[in-house]
Amino acid sequence: MRMASMPDRAFSTTALAKEFGLSRNHLSKIMQHLARAGIVETRRGGGGGAVLAHPAGQLTLGRVIAVLEEDQPIVECFASGHIACTLDGHCGLKARLRQAERAFLADLDRTTLADIALPKAMVRA
Repeated sequence: MRMASMPDRAFSTTALAKEFGLSRNHLSKIMQHLARAGIVETRRGGGGGAVLAHPAGQLTLGRVIAVLEEDQPIVECFASGHIACTLDGHCGLKARLRQAERAFLADLDRTTLADIALPKAMVRA
């Protein structure tokens, strides 16, 4: 939301973490993940930082959330690897949760980062 409000400006992880009260280390990992997914581009050196890799109007909230949550299954049975659930193979909830997850992301795909950019009054230069 912050980056969408000023798309021509590169933001340092330190500045963003300070502005939003986040751990810089945690935010750095998030930014690296977003960069690997092609959502942001990072630049080193003077004037460096992160910028959106595409116009904010072309990046959907659903895509961003899907990227950030891809290694965070909403329930254990969605995780890859060994599943310890005693209901595995007999549970009707898994299919309903998958459907709900798809509907959730589809709904978020109707919103772009431009739609949720911070109002100019809230943006600090």
